[in-house]
Amino acid sequence: MTGLRERKKQRTRDALVRAAHELFVEKGYEETTVDEIVAAVDVSQRTFFRYFSSKEAVALSLQMLVSERYVEAVRRQPPGAAPVEVLRTTLDETWESIGEAIEEVVPLPLYMRMWQITETTPSLVAVQLRHAVDTEELLAAEIARREGVDLDADPRPRVLVAAFSGVMRAAFRRWSFGEDITVAAAQHVVESYVDQLGPALSDDWSGTGR
Repeated sequence: MTGLRERKKQRTRDALVRAAHELFVEKGYEETTVDEIVAAVDVSQRTFFRYFSSKEAVALSLQMLVSERYVEAVRRQPPGAAPVEVLRTTLDETWESIGEAIEEVVPLPLYMRMWQITETTPSLVAVQLRHAVDTEELLAAEIARREGVDLDADPRPRVLVAAFSGVMRAAFRRWSFGEDITVAAAQHVVESYVDQLGPALSDDWSGTGR
């Protein structure tokens, strides 16, 4: 059971994340200061930096949570499935649980608006891409472990994960610039893009999607 001290720390962290997201959406990321975030929660800057290394870190904290939950879910997949199916099945299975994890901290519409802000803020895009590279390496290592191959000698795990992650980034970017920023819309765009991964890698582009 989580102790009272740990629960209090988690509440403070969550309050900082929510206040930051609300301010970023209301005022803009660049226009919001750490002073304004801590004032909204009535804590000190020292407390803020106890939880987050920077303003970028609090802005991307929930996206990082999503990545961590996805990697954990991939690790829990039963053996036997093809690597690409592991990644796709995990995606299908985690939409609801990841959404619930986000809603424990902020409302989903607020998270979705924050994603749009991230996609249009160069400093956040840079940090997001760095985090994506780290996540891809974790996923590639897990695929290599599941398949019993040497990650350094066999490029396939990294190639697969890079392709899958690239499709995901393209889908979320497409969604973030659309008019419908609901979870359902994000899921529809992501799944439709992932469905085209195989056909896009095929030599034959003569189908109806051309």
